[in-house]
Amino acid sequence: MSSHHLAIENLFSVKGWTCLVTGGGTGIGLMITQALAANGAKVYIAGRREEVIKKSAEVHGGEKVSGEIIPIVMDQNDKESIQAAFKEISSKEKHLNLLVNNAGLASKKIDVATGDKDVELFSKTMLDAPMSDWEDVYKTNVFGYYYVSAAFLPLLVKANKSDPMHKNSKDFSANIVNISSISGITKTTQGGQFAYNSSKAATIQLNRLLATEFSRENVCVRVNSIAPGYYPSEMTTSESDENNKSHMSQEGWRKEKMVPADRHGSDEDMAQGVLMLATNRYVNGQTLVIDGGLLIEMP
Repeated sequence: MSSHHLAIENLFSVKGWTCLVTGGGTGIGLMITQALAANGAKVYIAGRREEVIKKSAEVHGGEKVSGEIIPIVMDQNDKESIQAAFKEISSKEKHLNLLVNNAGLASKKIDVATGDKDVELFSKTMLDAPMSDWEDVYKTNVFGYYYVSAAFLPLLVKANKSDPMHKNSKDFSANIVNISSISGITKTTQGGQFAYNSSKAATIQLNRLLATEFSRENVCVRVNSIAPGYYPSEMTTSESDENNKSHMSQEGWRKEKMVPADRHGSDEDMAQGVLMLATNRYVNGQTLVIDGGLLIEMP
C-alpha cells in the first residue's frame, strides 16, 4: 500500500493557494508571507504603509520564491478600506484559501512598580493612562480581526467549493489564522501592558467565537490562532532594516527573559506553525503557543 499521501510535500502543501496576510510587510506578518510564498502560494500583503508593503513584495518576492507576493493597501481600522480591499481581491481571484489576521498594535506601559510604594500613587498612575490607548489597541487587535474576517468570509467559502477534497461539508479547506500572543495568556502585565495583554486575551476569545460560528455546515471555514512569544518585529525592536526585517540580540534569553529555548523565535519557527495550522484540516478553534517555553517559566 502506498504511503505517498503522507509525504511532507503533500501534508503541508500550499502550492497554488491564494492567501491574504494583514500587516504582512514586516515582523511576524512578513515571516508568514515568506513561508507561504516560498511554498508556492500567491500572497496578498495588506497594510496602511504603501511604501513598506511594496518594498517587502519587491525584496522578498519575484524570482526569490515559487509563489507570489502582491501588496494591497488596506487599513483594518476602517470598514470602507476593508471593503475596498475585498472588492479589489475579489475582482482578481475566484477564492481565498487562507486569511491571516496579523496586523497589531502595542500599548503604552503603566509603571506598576508604583504599587510597591504607595497605593494612592498606584491608583493615580493607572487612572492617568488615557482611555484612547485602550480604544486604539482594541480597535486594531480585536475589532480589525472581526471585520476583516467578516468581509472576506464569502471569498473563503468559495475555496471550499473549488476544492475537490471538500465533499458534503465534511472537510474544512479554507481557514483563518489569527495572530494573538502569549501576552493574552499570561496573568502578568509584563511591565504594565494592561491594554495590550487584555486585547490579546480578547483576540483568543474572538478566535473561539469565530471558529464556532464559522463551523456551521454552509460555511465550513476553520479558525485557529498562533500565540507567539518573543519574535523580531517593529513591535519588539521599534525598527526594521532596509529589507523590512527586524533583529534582536541572541544573548540573555534564558536568564533575563525566562525563555528555556535560550533564544528568540525565528522565521522557521513561525513558518512551521502557520503551515501546520493552514493545512491540517482537523484542527479548529485552537490556539497554538510558539514561545520557546516562555509560558513554562512565566506565570
